Amino acid sequence: MFRISHGSTRGLADTDDFVETVGRLPAGGPGALKDFFDGPGEVFVARAPGRLDLMGGIADYSGSLVLQLPIAAAAHAAVQTGAWGTIRVVSLPPAGGQGAREFEMPLAGLDDDGGRPLEYAAAARYFKASGQQWAAYAAGAFVVLARERGSRFGRGARVLIRSDVPEGKGVSSSAALEVATMWAVAAAYGIELEPRELAFLCQKVENLVACAPCGVMDQMTAACGEADRLLALLCQPGELKGTPALPEELEVWGVDSGIRHSVGGADYGSVRTAAFMGYRMVAEMAGLSARASGMRGHVAVEDPKWGGYLANVTPAEFEERYANSLPARMSGAEFLGRYGGITDPVTSVEPERWYHVRPATRHPVYEHARVTRFAGLLGEGAARGAELGELMYQSHKSYSSCCLGSPGTDELVRLVREAGPAAGLYGAKITGGGSGGTVAVLGRRGARASVEAVAEEYERRTQRRPLIISGSSPGAAAFGRLRLARDD
Repeated sequence: MFRISHGSTRGLADTDDFVETVGRLPAGGPGALKDFFDGPGEVFVARAPGRLDLMGGIADYSGSLVLQLPIAAAAHAAVQTGAWGTIRVVSLPPAGGQGAREFEMPLAGLDDDGGRPLEYAAAARYFKASGQQWAAYAAGAFVVLARERGSRFGRGARVLIRSDVPEGKGVSSSAALEVATMWAVAAAYGIELEPRELAFLCQKVENLVACAPCGVMDQMTAACGEADRLLALLCQPGELKGTPALPEELEVWGVDSGIRHSVGGADYGSVRTAAFMGYRMVAEMAGLSARASGMRGHVAVEDPKWGGYLANVTPAEFEERYANSLPARMSGAEFLGRYGGITDPVTSVEPERWYHVRPATRHPVYEHARVTRFAGLLGEGAARGAELGELMYQSHKSYSSCCLGSPGTDELVRLVREAGPAAGLYGAKITGGGSGGTVAVLGRRGARASVEAVAEEYERRTQRRPLIISGSSPGAAAFGRLRLARDD
């Protein structure tokens, strides 16, 4: 058996349950769990929550301010090192779920034939070929730490993970898993990481090993968030602007549409690419010089004016100087022929695709202004509830103009608007990467009954039963890490 030798579960029921699960393993277990942690060393446990995107969403990759709430649901990871020649990962199902998944790779697989840390492209191919892409989000921590920190792993590892963050709902299940795993791995191997660095390294896991394009707001919230407080992050690339508390009289919920969301989906990727196409065009109109970056289909722009971020273009400047000159749609082939490439390192322009350039470019320009205004109004509480809600409705409409809406999320937002302030509900918007997933709802504290009524009506109209997400919990750094020692 194992017992906690350092740290505290902070009274979190999910952590208590996970620690109890780990504690039982030395006594044996079914299948993949039999004698899982059978080494003599301590087991290190980390926890990282999912997040609810209140404002900012997909504008993060364009440098917007974002406001994120760490949610109650979280991922846990437990790591023990030992004299094994492999990294073995077992993923337990969420509470009440069925079936564990297992992945194993040799320690030697972290190096290329010359003994150097494996290149990201080679690592991505390795996980894809394994047929277990899920493992890239966990075992990818070893790849990134080897490449970015020069970490060498002379001892093998057993990694046990379990996530209660709903997958495909737009609440950052992948970021929670990445952050929990890397935070536990770093503790087990004595690797010192600052929380902000942890977030950026985990973004590399997702972008370069799992090959899913995303900004850093998800990982930053999972790593640096605080319970019952918003994380204010200026994504240029990741400047923490504090953790403002929600006004006492306001509350936030998430309502799942039942339509699966994927940050790696084609819609999100094409909209992101289109925004960078727009930035490239705006930069040229502004007289900024560009040069080949060394990556095929990519360029570097010298940009002392906006620092490389569309969010720094003001709405007035955008409308006056650039909007009418941007094409509503443009083929990738035409763009590449005229402009050579984009500055985004994790997406590429596909010649055969058509991109909605103007709406994708307009969105981050206006979203940054909306989020900035929203943050300023928060301190005035429910007195500004209607205005806060209107900013959320505007954000939702902008998502749709970028082709990132969905019938389900549109219906949920419509139902919230219909209920309105009389029911204690001020506003709603689609979250994260869009194209389904969860809607964030802002309302008067204690208005859960109104949210449940919206969910019930949505189920009646669509035959989809929505999950209501509520509550908050600390990010990985605020939670800390646990050390478990044998109780022999």
